[in-house]
Amino acid sequence: MRYVWGAFAEYVCCTPFSLKVLPKELPLIEGSLIEVLPGIIHAAELGDISPNKNVLITGQGVSGLVMTQVVSMFSPKNLVVTDIFDEKLALARKYGATHTYKMPHEHASTMDIVGADFPDGFDVVIPCLLEGDGMVDAINAAAQNGRIVMYGCIGTCHAPVDFFKVHKKRLDIFSTEPKRDIDNRRYFDEGLRLVLDGLVNTEEMITHVVPLAEVARAFQLRNEHKGDTIHVMIDCEVK
Repeated sequence: MRYVWGAFAEYVCCTPFSLKVLPKELPLIEGSLIEVLPGIIHAAELGDISPNKNVLITGQGVSGLVMTQVVSMFSPKNLVVTDIFDEKLALARKYGATHTYKMPHEHASTMDIVGADFPDGFDVVIPCLLEGDGMVDAINAAAQNGRIVMYGCIGTCHAPVDFFKVHKKRLDIFSTEPKRDIDNRRYFDEGLRLVLDGLVNTEEMITHVVPLAEVARAFQLRNEHKGDTIHVMIDCEVK
């Protein structure tokens, strides 16, 4: 299995080091989400999570739900997650979240919703939202001397980032992609083992399977952004 960029290309050029064969006993459709695990495991390690820390994960899409499963194994004091859909929050509770909060809309301030319960903010904040504005929200939600692990927030940021607040709070900010190939492969092996051992569920998040001939419908489903649509798979073998 490759973990290099390729999208829907028929062929991808890569080195043998970038290939990983999945076990035959693992259904290929369940193995599709393993590719997010290297960055997620690395993010959890960068968070330096321990039983005396409060952790916030914003967003419970595909990566956010996998992140919740992995972070819960690091035994945080409280694992708080947010999303705008009840269906995804229900899965998050099943996966180990101690507190779940429904956001009224995508651009709502997290501390406006959770601040009454966690007035001091969070020791570790892991935004799993695509848009860059989630980084502004993460800075506001981080506690004094906290750290932010940027799994998400890779899109355009339209809101101004208050770097003085970052300085005043003494925040540490980390990027999650492993920098060395050897680490990426090691995290891939660890993620595969978590799935095979039943500690991370990748099957439950697959809500739609669409044949390749209907690929346009697959993107339409994904872009509708509904609570009952999490991971849309394109099966090239289904007619």
